[in-house]
Amino acid sequence: MDPLCAAVSLEKRKRTHTLPLPLSPCLPAISMRRGALIVLEGLDRCGKTTQCGLLLERLRAVSTAEPQLLKFPDRETSTGKLIHGYLAEGQQVHDRAVHLLFSANRWEKSDMIREALLAGSCIVCDRYAYSGIAFSAAKGIPLEWCRQCDVGLPEPDLVLFLDMPPGASEKRASYGEERYERTDFQERVKDVFQELQQQEKERGCPWTIINADQSIEEVQRDINLAVDACLESCNQGKPVASLWSDESTPAP
Repeated sequence: MDPLCAAVSLEKRKRTHTLPLPLSPCLPAISMRRGALIVLEGLDRCGKTTQCGLLLERLRAVSTAEPQLLKFPDRETSTGKLIHGYLAEGQQVHDRAVHLLFSANRWEKSDMIREALLAGSCIVCDRYAYSGIAFSAAKGIPLEWCRQCDVGLPEPDLVLFLDMPPGASEKRASYGEERYERTDFQERVKDVFQELQQQEKERGCPWTIINADQSIEEVQRDINLAVDACLESCNQGKPVASLWSDESTPAP
């Protein structure tokens, strides 16, 4: 067992005996009955992009189907180019129109996500509908109006919230380059995230909170423990559900 595998196993034994054994990159790749949709959320510059890349490499080592990485907004699509102009170039757009653009950007990928999951591919998602709601509601748009735009998207099998104080993000490289990277606004966004987190917990879909204000290796360790349990659940035939909807697609 390599050092990373040993460290994860040791940490698991320290915390609890109820979690499944971590899927180790030292083991042969497994064939998933269906893939898992794993979403990383958090404030700007909290380390999501780094951890998404690390998780993608780990999934490549343990699954026979190629995992995929999605980043929202996807700035390469038609709606994504409009969003980039708003975020990075200061173009003025009505707040509700911006929210609809972000939602449309996710819907552009919804069929691909569902098909990939049913084909056995895991998807790692850097931001999803929860970010869309949090950032729009932080501007004063009613939360329920924001939510309705994303009802029916593929529901994540695991939401990992990388928790970090808004002020801590200021110390990270390139902070402040885009429209929303202001500490006062990030604090409002975090308040909405906390409200969403409580609502999801009440409907039986709790998020996993990860302390992002620690080393990259420690964050990665905590993420891996949560992902292992998620993969086991999906491999047992969990349906592909629809977000905030009763609709679902059975696993193969």
